[in-house]
Amino acid sequence: MPHASGRSRRRALSRALTAATALALAVVTAGTASADVPGNGPAVRPPLPLSAGADARLSPNAPFFSLQTVDGKGDSYYYVPDGKGGLSPRKRSGGGWDAVKAATQIDHDRDGYADGTYFITTSNAVGYAGDNAARQVATNWGQYDSFFSPGTLGGSKQSDILVRDRAGVLWLYLAKADGSLSGRKQVGPGWGQYTAITGRADLTGDGRTDIVARDRKGTLWLYKGTGDTAKPFRSRTRVGDGWNQFNLLLGTGDVDLDGHSDLTARDGKGALWLYKGTGRASAPFKSRVLIGKSGWNQYRLLF
Repeated sequence: MPHASGRSRRRALSRALTAATALALAVVTAGTASADVPGNGPAVRPPLPLSAGADARLSPNAPFFSLQTVDGKGDSYYYVPDGKGGLSPRKRSGGGWDAVKAATQIDHDRDGYADGTYFITTSNAVGYAGDNAARQVATNWGQYDSFFSPGTLGGSKQSDILVRDRAGVLWLYLAKADGSLSGRKQVGPGWGQYTAITGRADLTGDGRTDIVARDRKGTLWLYKGTGDTAKPFRSRTRVGDGWNQFNLLLGTGDVDLDGHSDLTARDGKGALWLYKGTGRASAPFKSRVLIGKSGWNQYRLLF
């Protein structure tokens, strides 16, 4: 496949992120019903790295996302995967994120690239920023302490949202093409036992969206997807122990472009690690690889 030069690709991505931020800011300053939407924009299509080559296996079941971050000042930066399991140097994408307390990227058209972002503001409103829209889609989400999109859970194109309330009940919101959300559906109780819940797309090679969850003892568990929104996950299976060394777990899609979704983890010293996906339910991740030696604790949000 043809590739633009690295410099031109970086300029194009930076311009797109800046434009997206400006779009959302315009919505806020216009004083419309979306006044709670902060100055942020959607994730945009990162260019495939030159190292990817013609054999890169891009798939909606293992999407290729840039890694988005927000520091303590509310400034946002992005890192584009280099196609070899690492990350390219960071680029600044804008400010105004001090009003955002959680965010998650989505791929609504299932082309294998992020095309938008859902986020929760400090006033507990939910915003959606897509390619051509930035608006508020829900309110009063302060009841939830976990929030992310693993991808589509019911077979539609749109990436759905999972949230956990403070009683430990997991809920599913189905997304629509315009970014709006359905009424919530209960997944089930008992999820309060977990200190982290995450996942991005297919982790087991069956084409269905899966998630992982870490319990208080540091054991990681896999929940295989069913493709049925009435009962989106099968019973859990054990992945392994020792995961309490990390203060953040994040499903990041396919970082190394091998066709399998991966898992990123940050340890207490601020190092970033990559667990490459295998596509096998019996052992969904390979041994960890260091992709960031230090400094990652400076970020308040990674998504």
